[in-house]
Amino acid sequence: MVGKFFRKPEPELQDRVPPGQHLAKGFPVLTYGQPPQVDLNSWELKVWGLATPKRFSWSDLMALPQSNFTADFHCVTTWSKLDVQWTGVKVTDFMQQIEFDPGAMHVMQHCYGDYTTNIALDDLLREENFLAHSLFGEPLPVEHGGPLRLVVPHLYAWKSAKWLNGLEFLAEMDLGFWERNGYHHRGEPFAEERYSTR
Repeated sequence: MVGKFFRKPEPELQDRVPPGQHLAKGFPVLTYGQPPQVDLNSWELKVWGLATPKRFSWSDLMALPQSNFTADFHCVTTWSKLDVQWTGVKVTDFMQQIEFDPGAMHVMQHCYGDYTTNIALDDLLREENFLAHSLFGEPLPVEHGGPLRLVVPHLYAWKSAKWLNGLEFLAEMDLGFWERNGYHHRGEPFAEERYSTR
């Protein structure tokens, strides 16, 4: 891992770089399958399951309060990128638009391209999470999940689903694509929750 594209983290960064990670000199792109091409005029974000069904258009999303975020980003494939700059909507601001059942404990993220990944509701509702549509001041490139991805800095990056278009509220945990294929159900980097023990 160490060399042209990655470097070992300095000792003073040990509180920011999880065990087993190397720092990326660029911003690597890792994607399963072909990135979907989504027209903003037809893009939508759906909410359903144990929540009042609702659909957001791109203009609906852009009408919500917008914020800038700087967050570290940790990929399960052992690279990290520090101080990534994003623009988007805080999950806590977005959730003010949503009515969900008290029995909802988990959320399945659905994406264009039929990708899914699960997240516990408690992990989703943290203050530092956001729906990102811009990266380093530019519209989020499709290879990084544009037009919209969730960013969950405290979990490995596969939980920050690219090409997001749906949030399904669930009473119990269901497994998404990578979780069904051996990845950990939660994915906390400092605990090195990379793979399932089941």
